[in-house]
Amino acid sequence: MTRTVTPDAISVILANPCLDSSSDLPEIVVQVVDLKPTGNKYMFMASDGKMMVRALLQSTLASQVTSGNIQNLGLIRVLDYTLNDIPTKNEKFLIVSKCEVVSSALEAEYKADVKVEDSGNSLKQNQEMDADVKTESPGIVFKPKQEVVTKSAAQIVHDQHGNTAPAARMAMTRRVHPLVSLNPYQGNWTIKVRVTSKGNMRTYRNARGEGCVFNVELTDEDGTQIQATMFNDAAKKFFDKFQMGKVYYISKGTLKVANKQFKTVQNDYEMTLNENSEVEEASNEATFIPETKFSFTPIDELGPFVNGRELVDVIGVVQSVSPTMSIRRKSNNETIPKRDIVIADETKKTVVVSLWKDLATSVGQELLDMADKSPVVAIKSLKVGEFQGVSLSALSKSIVLVDPDTPEAKKLRSWYDSEGKDTSLAAIGNDSSLSNRNGARSMYTDRVTLSHITSNLSLGEDKPVYFSIKAYVSTIKPDQAMWYRACKTCSKKVTEAVGSGYWCEGCQKNEDGCSLRYIMALKVSDASGEAFVSVFNEQAEKMIGCTADELNEIKLHDGEATYQKKLKEATWVPHLFRVSVAQNEYNNEKRQRITVRAVAPIDYAAESKYLIEEMTKIKVSN
Repeated sequence: MTRTVTPDAISVILANPCLDSSSDLPEIVVQVVDLKPTGNKYMFMASDGKMMVRALLQSTLASQVTSGNIQNLGLIRVLDYTLNDIPTKNEKFLIVSKCEVVSSALEAEYKADVKVEDSGNSLKQNQEMDADVKTESPGIVFKPKQEVVTKSAAQIVHDQHGNTAPAARMAMTRRVHPLVSLNPYQGNWTIKVRVTSKGNMRTYRNARGEGCVFNVELTDEDGTQIQATMFNDAAKKFFDKFQMGKVYYISKGTLKVANKQFKTVQNDYEMTLNENSEVEEASNEATFIPETKFSFTPIDELGPFVNGRELVDVIGVVQSVSPTMSIRRKSNNETIPKRDIVIADETKKTVVVSLWKDLATSVGQELLDMADKSPVVAIKSLKVGEFQGVSLSALSKSIVLVDPDTPEAKKLRSWYDSEGKDTSLAAIGNDSSLSNRNGARSMYTDRVTLSHITSNLSLGEDKPVYFSIKAYVSTIKPDQAMWYRACKTCSKKVTEAVGSGYWCEGCQKNEDGCSLRYIMALKVSDASGEAFVSVFNEQAEKMIGCTADELNEIKLHDGEATYQKKLKEATWVPHLFRVSVAQNEYNNEKRQRITVRAVAPIDYAAESKYLIEEMTKIKVSN
């Protein structure tokens, strides 16, 4: 076999969009140019000295790069690939799913009038250049462009059931497209995927009438996921067909850009299957277990996901694990096991993750047994809630990996062992609800006056709504119960234990000491009116200027006058607040409950800019 670049290799690739073991093509050896990582894959320019095409090494080949086998400026022999068209960029994209190393890095890039392939005319240009080339490598035979027929899911399965020879069956399998290669502009394609989540059949009603819908989450061998949705006739046709954990060939579906508001997987596209789509179970052959892919969100950036549909992946070091608790569901009175774990990451924040059912009794017990070793956990597909500000809850499709062998886990372990275990860690609290997706903070979203909230008593009937306000703290009642005794580990309320110490129901253990955490009501005012709001620990500390333990010390040792003076100093100071508005029932009467979720001092430059923009809007509207 040749150990040099195959002449006109890119021309051969462009003329044959798909390569498999049955393809009658010459050996294809290209040079790897400009190799760089993208997620858990690697991109490069495939070069034959005359032309280049953008290329991607599948995630299964990433270890070849990290181990140093595949190198920038090195040579690889392409054994299996798919060529995609990207019409929006007038460009072709080569996806290499199998290759072998021919040579390590050459001294320089191999060049012979290099042209970057960027349109359909590149092949013609290359053919014109070929007319001037008189020499050819021995054994290299260029064949005219071959028409590659993409088989549908039904055809592939039919051929397999017909006792097709193993080599041919493997060839057909290789024509399957990886999910990462799909885009809305492709025509025929077939994918091989496992059903990793299946939703319930739901009914809906709109202006066009009634209908039904359900969706599934599909994962291919590389771990890439996509959500597929089926409506009406297609939903009825495929609901029983799709079974959790089984592998299917799917073809004749359509793709569109995913609606970020409703997507539950990390993919820019979503799939729709209609009644003409083909779905066939991949039986009588070796199946696969998809690689678990993560897209980690740092703990201090979880705020924007609170009560949203989008799920998150997190990685953290386990700080504590509670015993199993029994929770009774309100919907059907069923009792289910629950276990809470507290994890921390390099942002020096902690968050509570609730595990349910099997996860609580299996992985949860494993974590409890090794909690003293502070294991690293990576958890996929968590729902973000607002209990104690921000909390995480596992779902039936959540995946928990203990001490995974990944770069992220190794980096986190190194941080924790070197400094994290001796660092003061804080609960994420409520203040992260300010964060937007890129980590920046804004208090100018949904800005309203207090009267807008207090005069609209229907706000928050179905679910909490969120607003930003600018107001002053006008009253803090000194005689109210301003704090509670809390567990130092999980921050839940503790009670005095029999004999001595404090009992934590959450951690199911006695502790010698406890901490105090704020929970209070105070009145805030602006130019339009006033309202009582509920405030929790992190926000109260920012407004009062000390912790609950420190304020208690002032009250006990410095006297009532000093205590009340400290509270008075916190009043009539302007703040920006992010609040939630919900409906509570008290004595069969619905009442509005306003809770401070975040607080920040006035940034007068930003505030002035905001006011100028508001005045401009008023001027334009008039």
